[in-house]
Amino acid sequence: QVKMVESGGGSVQAGGSLRLSCLASGYTYNTRCMGWFRRAPGSEREGVAVIDSNGRGTYRDSVKGRFTISKDSAKNTLYLQMNSLKPEDTAMYYCAADGLSPPMCGLRARYNYWGQGTQVTVSS
Repeated sequence: QVKMVESGGGSVQAGGSLRLSCLASGYTYNTRCMGWFRRAPGSEREGVAVIDSNGRGTYRDSVKGRFTISKDSAKNTLYLQMNSLKPEDTAMYYCAADGLSPPMCGLRARYNYWGQGTQVTVSS
């Protein structure tokens, strides 16, 4: 089992920055693939960025160049640095993990372990 706890959400104005953190505890094999997902009110959950066990990040098009995903393996902590935030980035952000191998670690993969979410609100 893996427990995921997010932090770092908040309210910012458009153009601002936030850094989300996700601390994972438990069987680390199940955190080889980790990612950030979000759900805005009235919308389906969507993948934002994932990082595989080789450190390779994959991003949805709308956040490329603005968001950076990273992982500190020693601390088993996942990060999402969000810059140039836009009102359309407003959502509940969730971190997720699974033991997926690099070829399978993607935005549309199935993840078995999820955090409780942290709210990000961007005002115009």
